[in-house]
Amino acid sequence: MDFELSKIQRDIKKAAREFAEGEFTDIAREYDQKEEFPIDLWKKACELGFVGAFIEEEYGGAGLGYLESSLIMEEFWRVDPGCGCILLTAFGTELIQAYGTREQKQQYLPSIPKGKAIMGTAVTEPNAGSDILSIETTALRNGEEYVINGSKIFITNGSIADYLAVFCVTDPHGKSKYQRHSIIVVETDRQGFEASKIKGKLGIRASDTAEIVFNDVRVPRKNVIGEKEGQGFSQIMELFNINRVIAAAQGVGVAQGALEKAINYVKRRTAFGQPIGKFQAIQFKLAEMATMVEAARALTYQAAWLIDAGKRDPKLIAMAKWYAGQTGVRVTDDALQLHGGYGYINEYDIERFYRDAKIVEIYEATKEIEKNTIARQLLGKF
Repeated sequence: MDFELSKIQRDIKKAAREFAEGEFTDIAREYDQKEEFPIDLWKKACELGFVGAFIEEEYGGAGLGYLESSLIMEEFWRVDPGCGCILLTAFGTELIQAYGTREQKQQYLPSIPKGKAIMGTAVTEPNAGSDILSIETTALRNGEEYVINGSKIFITNGSIADYLAVFCVTDPHGKSKYQRHSIIVVETDRQGFEASKIKGKLGIRASDTAEIVFNDVRVPRKNVIGEKEGQGFSQIMELFNINRVIAAAQGVGVAQGALEKAINYVKRRTAFGQPIGKFQAIQFKLAEMATMVEAARALTYQAAWLIDAGKRDPKLIAMAKWYAGQTGVRVTDDALQLHGGYGYINEYDIERFYRDAKIVEIYEATKEIEKNTIARQLLGKF
């Protein structure tokens, strides 16, 4: 067993850290307060190959694995989670790369790493979150087209995307509930498509989130991802497996950033005639925080490595996502506590990190769903 990152991986991690520290620091608070997507920052990240780094070189990406993509995400979220979400502008290209036809790959993939287009994935609906088999958005055949009707909620990049991978019902009466759905690429400039930006989010405010409405949106049959319809459920579950690891990296990143802020603060803050970092209670708390971060990191790296090795483990992926999300929340909470009253005002970045961390326990499946997945894998059928 070798737990060392390769030189290339260390270089990628270092480059991501340097970019984030150099580009995020001065603008993070501004974009959080404005609740605005940092378009110029996104373009710079694309120019340096950070966005869609997992996309094959043939289609303009860096051809890296999901471990390397996790390293980039971790370093971006370590500096600022909101700005770090610029990496999610490739969300959904994983589906096209894994299941799309060659024509679909050529049409949609190259524009993403070049910074010429933004993609998103539309699954969640007002009455269907974790229970994706209950979605109601339909895409019904009409000659050589599909006509899409329905709505989606909490869609990342929803109001800024150029196209979305939409999970919808294409065979309402199919014998198997697992073969009634397809994923269809919808260009957002099509007639009948509407997106409304959601404002007032608790955290990751620099990330665009929207409500989507489809009103007789027509798309050609060729926009179905894959060779035929009815494969949407298995495809979306594979996307979840990949992006739960990426979300776990977000949890590791926000926790690491919070830990570092806490360490720097307790070295400077004095009480009772000495820096508070000299008190054993503070030292014990930091030790606990650092241990949680390392444990979450180990789970996340292992889960990502297994995906790249073609040995994905849904149980381990769920463990990584759940534990890293919990670690992000707990460590930022402890870090804010160590800041005392100063941590409660937005003059200190820990206030923003505290708000940002919670989302990792919610999206890409809630922590409760992750525990269900783990338990099912442990128990099997009985």
